[in-house]
Amino acid sequence: MLIGGAVVAVALVAWLAPSAWRLFTAGRSVSASRLQIATVERGPFVRDIAAEGSVVAAVSPTLYASAPGAVVLQVHAGDAVKKDQVVAVIDSPELKNKLAQEQSNADAMNVDYKRAQIDSRKQRLELQKNLDNAGIDAKSAQTDLERNEKAFAQGAIAQMQVAHAQDALDKARIALKHAQEDMGLDNDSLTFNVQSKKLAYERQVLIVKDLQRQVDDLNVRSPVNGQVGQLFVAPSATVAKDAKLLSVVDLSALEVEVKVPESFARDLAIGMTAQISGNGNQWHGVVGAISPEVVNGEVAARVRFDGAKPEHLRQNQRLSVRILLDKRDDTLTVARGSFVDESGGRYAYVVRDGIAVKTPVTLGPSSIDKVEVLQGLKAGDKVVISGTDNFNGAAKIAISN
Repeated sequence: MLIGGAVVAVALVAWLAPSAWRLFTAGRSVSASRLQIATVERGPFVRDIAAEGSVVAAVSPTLYASAPGAVVLQVHAGDAVKKDQVVAVIDSPELKNKLAQEQSNADAMNVDYKRAQIDSRKQRLELQKNLDNAGIDAKSAQTDLERNEKAFAQGAIAQMQVAHAQDALDKARIALKHAQEDMGLDNDSLTFNVQSKKLAYERQVLIVKDLQRQVDDLNVRSPVNGQVGQLFVAPSATVAKDAKLLSVVDLSALEVEVKVPESFARDLAIGMTAQISGNGNQWHGVVGAISPEVVNGEVAARVRFDGAKPEHLRQNQRLSVRILLDKRDDTLTVARGSFVDESGGRYAYVVRDGIAVKTPVTLGPSSIDKVEVLQGLKAGDKVVISGTDNFNGAAKIAISN
């Protein structure tokens, strides 16, 4: 009887000895049920981002009132519209009256310009007549002088008459010279006067064209083919200049807007491929735009469809998006867990013979479910990826069943 009891005691000690030794060397013990353990593996490593996104229009212009006045809406929310279709009309009597006034001013300036052209031609003719008369007078004086000189040479007239003829020729030549100078100067003055009238008229025409453009803009037109979105004013409401009227959604160019955590946003780049899924369908996409600001710890990104636009999608419809950041083969990885954040990626607890040993590691980039191991671990190592908050930073922890 005593021998049997001794045998049982020896067996019990032998069975408890390893656990007792582990507890003695580790200092404390944590139940395995409170931990999550993963194996370090070598294989393909895909970094991607999974997020929920909403369908938005790549082009969704908002139309504004170009002038104050009463607005008459020509469409309702949800109506299909064509490019350049009138969707609203603004009644602005003040702008239309101003256009009429400036048009009247332009007509008056046009008359002044044409009158200046006629006056210029008349004055040029008068100047030319004066120049021609002065030329004739000079020629006559020259002829008289030559005739008097011949008569004086034959003794028919006195020397004084020759002198008078010479003075008349000099006077005629001076008059001709002045007529020529007047012709040049007055011609320039007339040209400048006509040019001034012309510039004033052209400037007024530009004012009229700008006002005409503003009056034409009172007919608010859709800039794209699409669908009327939100109406910002009530029918026949009076609005101020630049007031929002309505929005138009271009359904031919849809994108998916996603919110990406700030920690992943630094790796995000325009042109990355994406997988869009929803309603049992999948489509290929490309990152087309990334917001430069962080809002509530997230960064907004736009993913456009790569290829033809999917059918039957609606504005604000929810879709799932996976953005591929990186893809590599033969990479050492371990399942991602809370230990990454708790240790800051500086150490991990490696399980050997029921003991979790605090081991320095260097971790690389992470994906949704994996993190790359750069140093400190090898393939096949068992790592505690969750529950390390119970270890309190101890060097060794015994894991009990």
